[in-house]
Amino acid sequence: MPKPTKGPRLGGGPAHERLMLANLAVALFTHKSIETTETKAKRLRPLAERLVTFGKRGDLHARRRVLAILRNTDATHELFAIIAPQVESREGGYTRITKTRFRKGDNASMAQIELVLEPVNPKPKSAKKTAAAAAAAAAPVAKPAAIVADEVAADEVVDAPVEEIVETEVVETEVVETETVAEESPVADEAPEAEAAPEAESAQDDAAEADAEDDTK
Repeated sequence: MPKPTKGPRLGGGPAHERLMLANLAVALFTHKSIETTETKAKRLRPLAERLVTFGKRGDLHARRRVLAILRNTDATHELFAIIAPQVESREGGYTRITKTRFRKGDNASMAQIELVLEPVNPKPKSAKKTAAAAAAAAAPVAKPAAIVADEVAADEVVDAPVEEIVETEVVETEVVETETVAEESPVADEAPEAEAAPEAESAQDDAAEADAEDDTK
């Protein structure tokens, strides 16, 4: 037989355990309180609270799922018709376990598991916390001066006409173009001088050759 992954084993196998817990849940929903061993009570608690959650849902699908687990129409009707409306305002903790005694014979620890059907009483808030919360809700939130100044400047920029912004951009582009032309003009002036220098050198060479021919004659 496979070993259970967690928790004590109840009964001979998984199917026997499911049937045992279902019978305990039927007794709990019928009598609202039962006494069993502490181990069984702890294993019954999550199943009972899950079934109560289905009962609070109240639709047909939830009713069919509970009936498939309990296999008892009377207990299912008791859960949906009587128990679920009484715990409607409770968010959880539908059962309570109380240790009672040690069983005579095997000295097993016994416990009483019962449904918590008392109405929920919200914890009263202190007067100081209530006054502080009311003051915080009533007082407007003051913004820092720097944030207010930034918001005003942003509004002014947005409100400025579009034509003025376009003109300023055009003027800036013209200034940039004039600067680039002024920077490129010296290079253009230097180019003719560089071309004239080789021509002067060739003229001097021709004059030197002519003098040499005259001397030979």
